Amino acid sequence: MATVHMTKDNFEQIINNNDFVIIDFWAPWCGPCQGFGPVFEAESEHHPDIVFAKVNTEEEQELGGLFQIRSIPTLMIFREQVIIYSEAGALQPSQLKNLLQRAKELDMAEVHKQVAEQQQQRG
Repeated sequence: MATVHMTKDNFEQIINNNDFVIIDFWAPWCGPCQGFGPVFEAESEHHPDIVFAKVNTEEEQELGGLFQIRSIPTLMIFREQVIIYSEAGALQPSQLKNLLQRAKELDMAEVHKQVAEQQQQRG
Protein backbone atom coordinates (compact mmCIF):
# COMPACT_ATOMS: atom_id res chain seq x y z
CA MET A 1 0.00 0.00 0.00
CA ALA A 2 1.34 3.42 -0.91
CA THR A 3 1.47 6.19 1.64
CA VAL A 4 -1.40 8.65 1.94
CA HIS A 5 -1.10 12.41 2.15
CA MET A 6 -2.68 13.41 5.46
CA THR A 7 -4.19 16.86 5.89
CA LYS A 8 -6.31 18.56 8.53
CA ASP A 9 -9.28 17.81 6.26
CA ASN A 10 -8.81 14.02 6.10
CA PHE A 11 -7.07 13.45 9.46
CA GLU A 12 -10.15 12.46 11.47
CA GLN A 13 -11.48 10.22 8.71
CA ILE A 14 -8.17 8.35 8.43
CA ILE A 15 -7.76 7.92 12.21
CA ASN A 16 -11.40 6.98 12.87
CA ASN A 17 -11.77 4.56 9.93
CA ASN A 18 -8.54 2.59 10.40
CA ASP A 19 -7.35 0.53 13.38
CA PHE A 20 -3.63 1.05 12.73
CA VAL A 21 -2.13 4.28 11.37
CA ILE A 22 1.52 5.38 11.36
CA ILE A 23 2.21 9.02 10.56
CA ASP A 24 5.47 10.54 9.35
CA PHE A 25 5.62 14.28 10.11
CA TRP A 26 8.19 15.74 7.70
CA ALA A 27 9.15 18.79 5.61
CA PRO A 28 10.74 19.12 2.15
CA TRP A 29 13.76 21.06 3.47
CA CYS A 30 14.58 18.47 6.17
CA GLY A 31 17.60 16.32 5.26
CA PRO A 32 16.87 13.48 7.74
CA CYS A 33 13.25 13.48 6.49
CA GLN A 34 14.45 13.03 2.91
CA GLY A 35 16.62 10.10 4.03
CA PHE A 36 13.81 8.47 6.01
CA GLY A 37 11.11 8.94 3.35
CA PRO A 38 12.19 5.98 1.18
CA VAL A 39 12.46 3.73 4.29
CA PHE A 40 8.88 4.68 5.28
CA GLU A 41 7.61 4.14 1.72
CA ALA A 42 9.35 0.76 1.37
CA GLU A 43 7.98 -0.52 4.67
CA SER A 44 4.45 0.52 3.66
CA GLU A 45 4.60 -2.08 0.88
CA HIS A 46 4.99 -4.87 3.48
CA HIS A 47 2.02 -3.90 5.65
CA PRO A 48 -1.27 -3.67 3.74
CA ASP A 49 -3.06 -3.77 7.12
CA ILE A 50 -1.48 -0.47 8.24
CA VAL A 51 -2.20 3.00 6.88
CA PHE A 52 1.09 4.83 6.31
CA ALA A 53 0.39 8.57 6.24
CA LYS A 54 2.66 11.53 5.65
CA VAL A 55 2.09 15.04 7.01
CA ASN A 56 4.06 17.84 5.37
CA THR A 57 4.50 20.17 8.35
CA GLU A 58 5.07 23.14 6.03
CA GLU A 59 1.64 22.70 4.44
CA GLU A 60 -0.14 21.36 7.54
CA GLN A 61 1.07 23.64 10.31
CA GLU A 62 -2.25 23.21 12.13
CA LEU A 63 -1.71 19.43 12.47
CA GLY A 64 1.90 19.95 13.50
CA GLY A 65 0.75 22.39 16.16
CA LEU A 66 -2.04 20.12 17.36
CA PHE A 67 0.50 17.37 18.11
CA GLN A 68 3.21 19.78 19.29
CA ILE A 69 5.67 18.60 16.65
CA ARG A 70 8.93 20.36 17.53
CA SER A 71 11.41 18.22 15.61
CA ILE A 72 11.15 16.32 12.35
CA PRO A 73 10.94 13.68 11.25
CA THR A 74 8.53 12.59 13.97
CA LEU A 75 6.72 9.25 13.85
CA MET A 76 3.38 8.78 15.54
CA ILE A 77 1.40 5.54 15.73
CA PHE A 78 -2.33 5.32 16.38
CA ARG A 79 -3.98 1.99 17.24
CA GLU A 80 -7.75 2.04 17.62
CA GLN A 81 -7.70 5.86 17.81
CA VAL A 82 -5.12 5.89 20.66
CA ILE A 83 -1.62 7.32 20.28
CA ILE A 84 0.69 4.50 21.33
CA TYR A 85 3.97 5.96 20.04
CA SER A 86 5.33 9.42 19.27
CA GLU A 87 9.01 10.13 18.87
CA ALA A 88 11.26 12.35 16.78
CA GLY A 89 14.10 10.95 14.71
CA ALA A 90 14.67 8.97 11.55
CA LEU A 91 14.75 5.20 11.94
CA GLN A 92 16.77 2.58 10.11
CA PRO A 93 14.71 -0.04 8.21
CA SER A 94 15.30 -2.67 10.93
CA GLN A 95 14.25 -0.21 13.66
CA LEU A 96 11.03 0.63 11.83
CA LYS A 97 10.24 -3.08 11.32
CA ASN A 98 10.86 -3.74 15.03
CA LEU A 99 8.70 -0.77 16.08
CA LEU A 100 5.79 -1.92 13.92
CA GLN A 101 6.08 -5.48 15.23
CA ARG A 102 5.98 -4.27 18.85
CA ALA A 103 3.01 -2.01 18.05
CA LYS A 104 1.13 -4.93 16.47
CA GLU A 105 1.74 -7.08 19.55
CA LEU A 106 0.28 -4.56 22.00
CA ASP A 107 -2.76 -5.74 23.92
CA MET A 108 -5.17 -2.97 22.94
CA ALA A 109 -7.78 -4.08 25.49
CA GLU A 110 -5.21 -3.33 28.18
CA VAL A 111 -4.29 -0.01 26.54
CA HIS A 112 -7.95 1.06 26.44
CA LYS A 113 -8.32 0.04 30.09
CA GLN A 114 -5.31 2.18 31.07
CA VAL A 115 -6.64 5.15 29.08
CA ALA A 116 -10.03 4.83 30.80
CA GLU A 117 -8.34 4.68 34.23
CA GLN A 118 -6.29 7.80 33.45
CA GLN A 119 -9.41 9.65 32.33
CA GLN A 120 -11.21 8.66 35.55
CA GLN A 121 -8.33 9.92 37.66
CA ARG A 122 -8.45 13.28 35.89
CA GLY A 123 -12.14 13.23 36.71
